[in-house]
Amino acid sequence: MAIDRMKKWVIGAVAFAVISGSAWAEPVAEISKLGYSVQVGAFANVDNAERLASKLQDKGIEAYYFKKENNVFAVRFGNYATRKEAKNAARELTAARLVDAYYIASPLRRDIHPLNPVAHDPAAVATVDADPAKPAAVSNETPVVTSKPIKKPKKNNEMGEIAAKTAERFVGIPYKWGGNTVVEGLDCSAFVKSVYYLCGINIPRTSAEQFKVGQRVPQEELTDGDLVFFGHNNQVSHVGIYIGQGKFVHAPKRNDEIKIAELARPGFTKKYLGARRYF
Repeated sequence: MAIDRMKKWVIGAVAFAVISGSAWAEPVAEISKLGYSVQVGAFANVDNAERLASKLQDKGIEAYYFKKENNVFAVRFGNYATRKEAKNAARELTAARLVDAYYIASPLRRDIHPLNPVAHDPAAVATVDADPAKPAAVSNETPVVTSKPIKKPKKNNEMGEIAAKTAERFVGIPYKWGGNTVVEGLDCSAFVKSVYYLCGINIPRTSAEQFKVGQRVPQEELTDGDLVFFGHNNQVSHVGIYIGQGKFVHAPKRNDEIKIAELARPGFTKKYLGARRYF
């Protein structure tokens, strides 16, 4: 009988650990280089690009539309381990008459700067992105000591400059984030993720996750491409991409135009939580 009771106790303990494990430790989101992706289209009208991206997302394919330097819009999708996989995916969509001509984009040749995940600042992160003007709930999460911040910007910030310029090309576009496939309120982090995707970097999806990775950057050391985060009651609720001279690009709210704002604006100054660097 004692043995039977012991077996039941062990089984119960294991079951409790499995069920409760997610409450003990959450998986850490990561930053990684994007694999091969496929680029299609040369649309003069942004609505056509948005429509194609929406159709691809409806099929479960990660897709983003963007404005090229020649002012036409294109769509880039996928994250494939090999060029062959990317080609096969493009050919299938071509056969289905969903896309026409396509271009295979190669991964970054250079390594991204090795960055360790950042633990929570005293600003705990557990919210869904929202309009920065809206208050967020108070967090009961225990703060964790963070890693040391970067003391000064890197001299060679080519990737950061590319990210900043890419973000600026979105300004004025009423981004719709793939039609009905994106949850209301995730616009700002979706915009940031799309910009980094186009730069060949895969980052977490929500602003809360984005705030947990990379390295902390003091506000006086901000440089192009850094992410700036805002919130209320110690929770992240908004994110943008710094473009220099005290300004950043962000998506204010769903279906609104991408805009440039100033960090010195009172509404952002009061809610500023910190910055992260991914390169």
